[in-house]
Amino acid sequence: MSDLVIVGAGPRAVMLVERLLARRTRVTAVPLRITLVDPFPPGAGRIWRYEQSPLLKLNSMARDVTVFTDDSCLIAGPVRSGPSLIEWAERVRDGRLPDVHIDDPELAEEVDGLRGDSFPTRRLQSLYLDWFWRRTVAIAPPGVEVRWHPGSVQWVDDIPDGWEVALADGTRLNADVVVYALGHNGREPEGTNLDMSAAAADAGFTYLEPAFTADADLSRLAPGDDVIVRGMGLASVDAVVLLTQGRGGRFSRNADGKLVYAPSGREPRLNLGSRRGVPYRSKVTSQVQGDPPEREVLTPAAVAALLARPGTIDFLDDVWPLIARELVWGHYRELFTGHPERVGTSWDAFRATLREVDGDTAALRRAVAEVVPDPLDRFDVPLLDVPLGDETFPDERAVDDRVRRHIADDLLVRTSAERSTTQALFLTILGSFLALGDIPIDRWSARSRAVDLPLTWHMFFSYVASGPPPHRLQELLALADAGVVRFLGPDLAVHLDPLRGFVATSPRHGGEVVAAALVDAWLPAPGAAASDNPALRELATRHGREVHVSDEQFTGSLGRIDVDSDGRVVGRDGTAHATLFALGPFTAGMEAGAFTRPNSNALSLRHTDRVAGAVAAALGARVGAFAR
Repeated sequence: MSDLVIVGAGPRAVMLVERLLARRTRVTAVPLRITLVDPFPPGAGRIWRYEQSPLLKLNSMARDVTVFTDDSCLIAGPVRSGPSLIEWAERVRDGRLPDVHIDDPELAEEVDGLRGDSFPTRRLQSLYLDWFWRRTVAIAPPGVEVRWHPGSVQWVDDIPDGWEVALADGTRLNADVVVYALGHNGREPEGTNLDMSAAAADAGFTYLEPAFTADADLSRLAPGDDVIVRGMGLASVDAVVLLTQGRGGRFSRNADGKLVYAPSGREPRLNLGSRRGVPYRSKVTSQVQGDPPEREVLTPAAVAALLARPGTIDFLDDVWPLIARELVWGHYRELFTGHPERVGTSWDAFRATLREVDGDTAALRRAVAEVVPDPLDRFDVPLLDVPLGDETFPDERAVDDRVRRHIADDLLVRTSAERSTTQALFLTILGSFLALGDIPIDRWSARSRAVDLPLTWHMFFSYVASGPPPHRLQELLALADAGVVRFLGPDLAVHLDPLRGFVATSPRHGGEVVAAALVDAWLPAPGAAASDNPALRELATRHGREVHVSDEQFTGSLGRIDVDSDGRVVGRDGTAHATLFALGPFTAGMEAGAFTRPNSNALSLRHTDRVAGAVAAALGARVGAFAR
């Protein structure tokens, strides 16, 4: 018997199992046992577990979610297609999946009404992932046993004939190969967060540090109290949902069709602010109507030219200017070819203009103003990134009104069919994301690896392409009308006054907000050695190492586990382990999430398949479990 132990049982872990079993095309002499260890049920894992609020949703449409490979995937392993989330739901309601039983009336109603452009609940996604797990196990070939052991891994020991995996319940599992597939983890409080928490507690106030919103203790926020929410991304949106609808408030439409909110009286007053001062951009619901998007600037030839140069590649100096120009081309190609009635010249003529001015924001704005009458049709990257620019406001009411107008405009351009340039922009930035995957990770400069790729680029990409569903922003506006939410503006600064509480200010206006509680609404920063998961901490400090990068301009740590291109854990001596693997957001490769869009040759599917091939080879080298 050959043994593979996978630490974790979330989507990426089960996708890895599927890719491994796809390779096992014939019965071999040595049986294989695959054990997934996780306290949460396999498929969904902790983040997508069924036991969470039914109010929380994906920020992806049902048609844009899959865990299966398809013919677009350029992979070494066999393609084994399967249904996307919407296709799965259609099969469930048509009775074509007799192994899916939905007893919850709310979920059954959701399945009945689900469309491709619906934003499903996380609980429905949990059922899809559970079915994926059960399907993967059910079609395992003869000689393969796949099992789940509920529990938490504490440590892993290397022993003469492989590995010993120790669980918190005292169980010991022997393994020929171990894979860490832990997904997203929290981290132990430290530094500024720990100081803030202690100071707030001493003064009698409440501080909630960065956390996954479904796991945060929001019960500490009292009804009627002012709460400052720092951050306006997805974690902030989820917190608002749980503190309003989650406390009994209700949305409805008035006689004019406008969304309105009826408070329950149990909500706190939520004061939202961030660096930009506005929420992440709405998800796009329009469709491209003009020429299909194509890479015009960050082309394969441009990437090849960067790779052909000696030395490292710097994201900000070498690649970001190409992405910024590419976004301009993506927007205006769609505007001029999809909506020629709204522009004053032809696309061929404007292409020539773009070649001259696409890298000069001031010149671009002048050229656009001459041929694009509607300001909502105009686009440049600085305005996209910092929509309030350097505007100042006479008081808090004025900045609140301005943010509301921005949200209304964002909803208009991102959900109206005639504003399809936002869909082209989405596809363009997605293409740029995939293009970065063609650059080997070790070619990036130290600053790029430690700061620009995981922070600057990832946060910009998320802000533009991975924001909330449109209805969440409509709800924010209704909550603001009801006096439950107030917007504090950009460049938010918060400090703790031991006598008054948390004080929020912005240099854009002269006011301040004082609150009894502060919520830092973003995900915990990476830091394997500081993780709240003991198995990941041990991996970072014993068998593996966090990546530290250094060159002439920058020295720093990624806080992520060092792995080679096949997912092998790099030991503290710099040598990759032959039988110890890791994949997921805690590793130092290019992160691409777990499940993904169908028919997109997704980076996550390609990487998971590659790691599966290396794991299969490692098992084969150990005991001949896989055919070569």
